[in-house]
Amino acid sequence: MKEDQRYKIKSIIYNKKNKDISIKFSDNYTGIISAELLRVESPSAEVQGHSPKEKKIILNKSKVSITNIEKVGNYAIRIVFDDGHDTGIYSWSYLRKMAENNFELNKDYLKKATKTANN
Repeated sequence: MKEDQRYKIKSIIYNKKNKDISIKFSDNYTGIISAELLRVESPSAEVQGHSPKEKKIILNKSKVSITNIEKVGNYAIRIVFDDGHDTGIYSWSYLRKMAENNFELNKDYLKKATKTANN
């Protein structure tokens, strides 16, 4: 399977109760990503900034929900959150990387959020 083909999405299902999405990729890899992680790791400039030094630590999003998921062409989705954030375009490859690195991303986020909250 071509490298870019493994990033193609077969299905995305939002679980309102668990506040997470289950993504099945074309190579049958399935990943689950919480709404909180999707929100705090949004690929938007608002969160990521224009360089790694500008990345913001977004706090207090443990209860955030997804209100809508919109397909963007054949390469991404736009997620609308109940806190009003809707500017991130999540490419298939970005979602795959988030799914594969879910544990590490969560761990890193919690460490940074705790440090920020304690300052």
